[in-house]
Amino acid sequence: MHGTPHIVSDVMTRTVVALGREATFKEIVRTMQQWKVSALPVVEAESRVVGVVSEADLLPKEEFRDSDPDRHTQLRRLSDLAKAGAVTAEELMTAPAVTVRANATLAQAARAMAHRKIKRLPVVDDQGVLLGIVSRSDLLKVFLRADEEIAEEIRREVVAYLFPAPIEPIRVAVHDGVVTLTGRIRDTTLVPVAARLVRAVEGVVDVECALMGPRRRPDLDPDLPDGTGTPRPTGASNAS
Repeated sequence: MHGTPHIVSDVMTRTVVALGREATFKEIVRTMQQWKVSALPVVEAESRVVGVVSEADLLPKEEFRDSDPDRHTQLRRLSDLAKAGAVTAEELMTAPAVTVRANATLAQAARAMAHRKIKRLPVVDDQGVLLGIVSRSDLLKVFLRADEEIAEEIRREVVAYLFPAPIEPIRVAVHDGVVTLTGRIRDTTLVPVAARLVRAVEGVVDVECALMGPRRRPDLDPDLPDGTGTPRPTGASNAS
């Protein structure tokens, strides 16, 4: 199987504006406004990412501009108070930067954002050189995939892989990203595996797995219910 998962380089924004360590406070604000972003990577020689400046890093300057925090606040907000007096990107930035590799999966990038409670990640190569930026909205692009494109990938990468010789053809229907699988298979223990693999396909919203096993034949399988709910004993006669 090779169709998924997609990786960060598939969805990231490659045109990225970055700051040097010496960028001034007003320059940072002006750049954010111009590019309509809420965070900017800070780079040094050869575009290696060393930190990130976000709106959250800038706000303490306004928050504490006309206030004299008490000692409790000073101890609790020591980092924010330091940023309130900062004037360059080097003083303001959060370092080291939380970054992601271009070949990371979208799930890995999403987990990093959720764990660190951030909205975007600089994308770097093995040497930490800036390649792009990936945001929450970029990760959601996979849900714009066409239903038929999703269905075709499932037929090719999941159904053909797990059920090369089904009892009945496996039907794959996708509507608004919700996948329904129907048909009969020889080994029903593979149903949870199929559901898990389908759910891993990029763009899938939910999975309804209605795959069934072989039809019961009471005349050939005497230990199975005969249709009345009563098992038929071995050697039972049809004669009354």
